[in-house]
Amino acid sequence: MAGRPHPRNRRTPDSPELVLASTSSFRRAMLEAAGLPFRAIAPEVDESAPANASPRRLARVLALAKAQAVSRRFPEALVIGADQTSEVEGRLLRKPRSRAEARRQLRMLSGRAHRLHSAVALVRQKPPLSRVEVETARLTLRHLSSTQLEAYLDTGEWEGCVGGYRIEGRGIQLMAAVHGHYHTIVGLPLIRLLCMLVAAGFPLLQECPDARPSRRAGTKP
Repeated sequence: MAGRPHPRNRRTPDSPELVLASTSSFRRAMLEAAGLPFRAIAPEVDESAPANASPRRLARVLALAKAQAVSRRFPEALVIGADQTSEVEGRLLRKPRSRAEARRQLRMLSGRAHRLHSAVALVRQKPPLSRVEVETARLTLRHLSSTQLEAYLDTGEWEGCVGGYRIEGRGIQLMAAVHGHYHTIVGLPLIRLLCMLVAAGFPLLQECPDARPSRRAGTKP
């Protein structure tokens, strides 16, 4: 599945192609808002946890695997891979597969702190490039009553989210404290990625082919 670039975020002829190895709507929205020209491709990788891999290392391994898988199809492109894992006291939390599993995860997190590990990888085949960075955020949930818990589960936001909540939506109401960058929490360390792109020679703030100078107030067209 390929994403269509934002009409104002077009690649210039001299810049390398940028590919996001993800079809996450949130990751696509972050790159579009940042003005990056890219296409989105679904990676086909095995996301099972390697033996003895810590949650932080697992995020790193999966982000790199996703980028490498798509990079084989686009060897000269800069390919971005990303992954996020969650842990509470060393225990890995996966995306809940049912409402009952989401309920168990939220009950476990109620009144407790946990960590989100967000990894971003940048890979290119020709010339070779491979970098991975991981950022960690610490979140604490409020003590949730059964009524609050069921009301949140009714929103359906738990689907597809590690920990059983979506902080970009009503899940923010579950939080008592958040320590970490917003982009890290939602699954893509954007500032870290931008630094990686600059180091790889990708031009930021490039002029769009259809860009027009803004007209100052009071001037005639």
